[in-house]
Amino acid sequence: MTYDRSAGLVETARALADGTITSRALVEQALARIEGSQGTLNAFRIVRTRAALAEAEAADARLAAGVRTPLLGVPVAVKDDMDVAGEPTAFGCRGEFPAVARDGEAVRRLRAAGAVVVGKTNTCEFGQWPFTEGPAFGATRNPWNLEHTPGGSSGGSAAAVAAGLVPAALGSDGAGSVRIPASWTHLVGIKPQRGRISTWPRGESFQGITVNGTLARTVADAALLLDAAAGNHVLDPHRPPAVDASAAVGRDPGRLRIALALKPPFTALPARLQPEVRARVVELAEKLAALGHTVEEADPPYGHIGLTFVPRATAGLAEWVREAPFPALLDRRTREAARLGGLLGGVPLRAARRAEAVLHRRIGAFFSSYDVVLAPTTAAPPPRVGAMLRLGGLATDRAMIAACPYAWPWNVLGWPGVNVPAGFVGGGLPVGAQLLGPAHSEPLLLSLAAQLEAELRWHEVRPSGQLAAETPAA
Repeated sequence: MTYDRSAGLVETARALADGTITSRALVEQALARIEGSQGTLNAFRIVRTRAALAEAEAADARLAAGVRTPLLGVPVAVKDDMDVAGEPTAFGCRGEFPAVARDGEAVRRLRAAGAVVVGKTNTCEFGQWPFTEGPAFGATRNPWNLEHTPGGSSGGSAAAVAAGLVPAALGSDGAGSVRIPASWTHLVGIKPQRGRISTWPRGESFQGITVNGTLARTVADAALLLDAAAGNHVLDPHRPPAVDASAAVGRDPGRLRIALALKPPFTALPARLQPEVRARVVELAEKLAALGHTVEEADPPYGHIGLTFVPRATAGLAEWVREAPFPALLDRRTREAARLGGLLGGVPLRAARRAEAVLHRRIGAFFSSYDVVLAPTTAAPPPRVGAMLRLGGLATDRAMIAACPYAWPWNVLGWPGVNVPAGFVGGGLPVGAQLLGPAHSEPLLLSLAAQLEAELRWHEVRPSGQLAAETPAA
């Protein structure tokens, strides 16, 4: 029994519940696709072949007994910064890591919903960069063009979904790490409200700027995975009120006031929106206006928000580095950034954390005039594989900011954002746009994204057969 690899999460879950296909067959097909693509796409760090097949058989037994849970028997993937019991959590690093004893809270909730975790996807070292490459695993490639990166740091999850290896996957987003690879692989990527999907066993990841999020080809699929993974550990410090993401997908967003924000937030390094990316985002704004929304150019009052991001990001990195079992194997740029985090981890970090409340008030006031912000997700299309891999620390920062200056402020704020596909630029490379809202605004953002999807039908366009190309994985 075969099943269309283009089937999404909602469709796959329905087929399993209806008995159209078995979980065993689905998981076998997913594992075969993963194995067949590793030499080209290289999306996975760990493939759970035996465990996933056993879990699929258990799911089939439950289905046959009449049990129904939202994702029962559906194969999914998670990023290699998430704990999966019995597997190591290397987070993109070199070395042999021990297996962890327990699932992280997000993975536990996916399993409770019935999902079968087929593997852990590649990410750059500690998720720092908008590419997914490194000496630990080689290079993960973009299924739209194997010479280019899928982005990062959730690049393995994005590549796996875009190529149809799995219908959806979890990633994490600390400066755009769900939204950036979603934009560069033509996917929907949800960065939810801080605390919506638990990061436990870390109450906060990277001093609260990193959250777990979802990647899928459709808004409904990304929302279903969000609903399945959402919730908190009893010790989580952030516990936002529950939302029903899937219900929001079918809801009319109403007529909205949308701010088209094309100016990059201030950073110490220059950034310029490339004209071809700008054109795609403006076209999306025009489509929103045609749907009856009021759209006008306006930029949120970010001020010097970057001064609050750097202490939190580097201090958070220093925490991970202190726990690394093989510090000598870490990238030189990682060690340099961790040293900076050690210096900023006292008074500067406390000041950065206190500044969040001020930013909430100032930028929150912007939403008295607008309901949603529409902004580019990146300033440029996906770079070529290797373009940033061997740069020094400052050169890497310059390249990152030049390509990706738009996503990180919403990590400081902890508010939700959704990447939606915005089309393609030269060479058939995907780019995206962000729908950004204030606290707890996932339902509004998802209803608007679904309205766009119904018009643009972006999920009907998929990569060609590039995975057969003889392209090395490293």
